[in-house]
Amino acid sequence: MDIFTTMITPYKKDGTIDFETAEKYVDWYFENGLTGIFSVCQSSEIFRLSLEEKAELNKRVYERAKALEKEHGKKFTVVSSGHTSDSIEDQAKELNAVWQSGTDALILITNRLDPNNEGDDVFIKNAEELISKLPPEAPLGLYECPYPYKRLVTPKIFEWCKKVGRFAYMKDTCCDAEMMKERCAQLKGSGFKLLNANCQTLLESLRNGADGYCGIMCNYHPELYSWLGKNFEKEPQKAELIQSLIGTIGFTEVGLPYPLTAKYHMNLVGIPTENIARNRDSSELTKYARDCMEQMYLLCKTIYEKEILN
Repeated sequence: MDIFTTMITPYKKDGTIDFETAEKYVDWYFENGLTGIFSVCQSSEIFRLSLEEKAELNKRVYERAKALEKEHGKKFTVVSSGHTSDSIEDQAKELNAVWQSGTDALILITNRLDPNNEGDDVFIKNAEELISKLPPEAPLGLYECPYPYKRLVTPKIFEWCKKVGRFAYMKDTCCDAEMMKERCAQLKGSGFKLLNANCQTLLESLRNGADGYCGIMCNYHPELYSWLGKNFEKEPQKAELIQSLIGTIGFTEVGLPYPLTAKYHMNLVGIPTENIARNRDSSELTKYARDCMEQMYLLCKTIYEKEILN
């Protein structure tokens, strides 16, 4: 079962990337049971990073993850995106730079392959052109990134992916349990893993054949997601309780200033992080937002200390 977080980008007071703190995040993700990281993604503020920053951030994340993997003998996957340009040529340049910096798979943002939402034929044509410009040995994935618009993958595109034979990961953001059930059935046996990004439908999707989770909430309480991925079948009643918990507190995704909230939460777990983002104003991290994070932290900390998951 794959339980991935989406990587957030820490900054120094001068606004430059704090690579040392990013490496501490990698350690924390690993120590708290995650099996992978989605690096250079929307949570990383990719539309506000230069290509040089994307490549260096990804390099530091990948190298630290692989050092942990080697040291502990436990697989720790890094998948990476980073193509934000409009033209296929520029997207290829971005993805090749990320590949060269180190990753286990290149994740293609679906709206970049069909920027004007013109249909599946345009999507497939652009995807074929882009893939032809990428290293042939690079495993691929898809990500239904919500910005600048959410381009959902259709059954026709999934069939094309299966024929290509290089697709390994799908970050599913449809938030529709029935649609995910149909997608899992279509992808079964193909080696193309579906990772649900929506915590409210996670348990149902796992029971319907999804291969795990990949989402922002692993920046707050990764242990809960790790536990659910490992135990949802053998402890079904407790899994329902954990699902109710993550589903409820998962609504903090809406209405609060993410990723500032995630960066504030990193302070709560002992990793000093500046209140800086490039896609949000620092003033958005109000007392209300901080209080919400502190309540979440206290709740999850109590669950761990009371050994409710044991």
